[in-house]
Amino acid sequence: MVRKTNQKQKKVNLHFEIDCSIPVKDGIMEPASFEKFLKEKIKVNGKAGVLGDNVTVARNNTKITVDSTVPMSKRYLKYLTKKFLKKHNLRDYIRVVASDKKTYELKYFVIQDDEDDVEA
Repeated sequence: MVRKTNQKQKKVNLHFEIDCSIPVKDGIMEPASFEKFLKEKIKVNGKAGVLGDNVTVARNNTKITVDSTVPMSKRYLKYLTKKFLKKHNLRDYIRVVASDKKTYELKYFVIQDDEDDVEA
């Protein structure tokens, strides 16, 4: 005998932030273009750019917030952020770091030159 149960899907409320204050402060990145990129590239049900009421992308000065009612991984936002940086040739200088459970932060790579190797 097989039991039939009514399984209701839980309403998922996800909130993610991407803090891009460091590159914006230095003037090498525009948060408006990054927001537009995310709106065009985020896929919902296999279709890119059709967010509907399920996903909202908003900008507060230098922070981009993504709210979703459908399942979405934080890793997917990291992937899209890296794709944006690569498109604008910034991937060699900026990295995406998780600052807490719901937030990514854009930081510069730390490059240290050895002064011992460079002798005049």
